[in-house]
Amino acid sequence: MSIDGSPKEIIKRRILKRVKDIPSLPQFVILTLKKIDDERSSASDVAKSLSKDQGLVVRVLRLANSAYYGIPRTITSVTEAVALLGFKTLRSIVLAASIYPYMAESQKGYALDKGELWRHSLGVAYLSRYIGEKVGGIDLEEAYLAGLLHDIGKIVLNEYVRYGYSVINKMVEEKSIPFTYAEREVLGFDHAEIGGMIIDQWALPEIYSIVARYHHTPEQLPEEKQSYRAIVDIVHVANVMCLILGFGLGADGLQHNISEEALERFNLKDKVEELLSEAVNILYQLDEEMKTEEIV
Repeated sequence: MSIDGSPKEIIKRRILKRVKDIPSLPQFVILTLKKIDDERSSASDVAKSLSKDQGLVVRVLRLANSAYYGIPRTITSVTEAVALLGFKTLRSIVLAASIYPYMAESQKGYALDKGELWRHSLGVAYLSRYIGEKVGGIDLEEAYLAGLLHDIGKIVLNEYVRYGYSVINKMVEEKSIPFTYAEREVLGFDHAEIGGMIIDQWALPEIYSIVARYHHTPEQLPEEKQSYRAIVDIVHVANVMCLILGFGLGADGLQHNISEEALERFNLKDKVEELLSEAVNILYQLDEEMKTEEIV
């Protein structure tokens, strides 16, 4: 059988190799997450595992002391952070600190300057939590993490989008299609699918890879994955709201609309203006916090 040597197939193989080359999460991070999930673990058990990486300790304490978590006094030890914040919140902090180095760099293919992918991802995470609170019955830390991870695929596709940008952008303009559709047409993948692959490779819970894959296309969520419907819808709405408001808006920000079906499922169709108004305040506060604190 001959190997397809067409340019598109060559690019696809290179992209898949690039995904496989993404480093795994550090072993101590994986062990820490297992400790967090173990109901027998104490705060000191988790803190001991975390303390194997001083850089992560510093980032965890910095984020734990940020205004976002609203602790009324300064937290000075990891054990104290674990005890006060709780395991679910700590999971979010550990994962946020672990993926920050991947997302802090510029993504020129998407016209995102240094820090803008991280800023956008944080914005979607914050709004996902806000919408989760609004609709109720949602695991807020799960919504937050799903929002934080939704665009992780851009760290791989960036270099390929950069070189194919003129073709992709022309297709978006002439056909009035979303950027992700053009990505797939030109490269064989879009950043949503690649994001799902990276998250699967990191062995994180399936919900995060499913959200990454379908955050632009919630109506395409397979029937067998409907248990993830609420979080997929929430991150989808949060992401488009950030794009509408220009928060971390890159080259791929055009031609994305909020799914009316997603809004209807939450009875939010008539409350979009209210949501956007509150989102402006939330994102403004996030920007103000990012000016004074390195949120990771």
